Amino acid sequence: MSYEWAWRIVPRALPVLFQGLRLTLAVTVVVIVLGFLLGILVAAGRLARNPFINKPVAAYIEFFRGTPALIQLVWVYYCLPIILGIELPSFASIVVALTLNVGAFYGEAIRAGIQAIPRDQVEAAEILGLSYPDRMRFVILPQAFRIIIPVALSLSISLFKDTSLVSTIGVTDLMYQARVLSTETYRPMEILTVAAFIYFIIAFPCTMATRVLELRLARVRH
Repeated sequence: MSYEWAWRIVPRALPVLFQGLRLTLAVTVVVIVLGFLLGILVAAGRLARNPFINKPVAAYIEFFRGTPALIQLVWVYYCLPIILGIELPSFASIVVALTLNVGAFYGEAIRAGIQAIPRDQVEAAEILGLSYPDRMRFVILPQAFRIIIPVALSLSISLFKDTSLVSTIGVTDLMYQARVLSTETYRPMEILTVAAFIYFIIAFPCTMATRVLELRLARVRH
């Protein structure tokens, strides 16, 4: 069965797709910033010696890492207003859901980076009389971030692609606009191919840059 491609519709579709892309990028940037800040708190809670802190944090991490992001997104958008009686705007709902999701992953990455610091360096800082905040600021975090950065960048790239899930609740991101155009033009093959290419031309250079950075940081550490 032959299929005749109609690429002539692409120029007319691009402005609408780019409009959706702006929202996709806005969601990605906001969630990365909030998610990383949450990740720092999660890592601190996970490393806390108090079981009343680290146990609930560990449960939060396992829940958000062990359940699909789509279910989390739908739950926050539809179920949270029923439980709390507060209806969040769609943009706020997706930011909350995706931040909680990616914050768990960032938190584990930050925790692993901190725990990778050789113990003798921490002990040397203690012998020098550095307080805990100073040890974190001058000794632990600068080295930990060299380990964390490649992982955090990879998680951020995955987040950019996962934002396509927000189209399921009617948010007009890139994927939503592509689905609408596919229905209007009866040309899903062409429209979705172009949408996939847009995701690719943004994600692929970032992926390659992350690999280069990871290799350079590995050489610095050794």
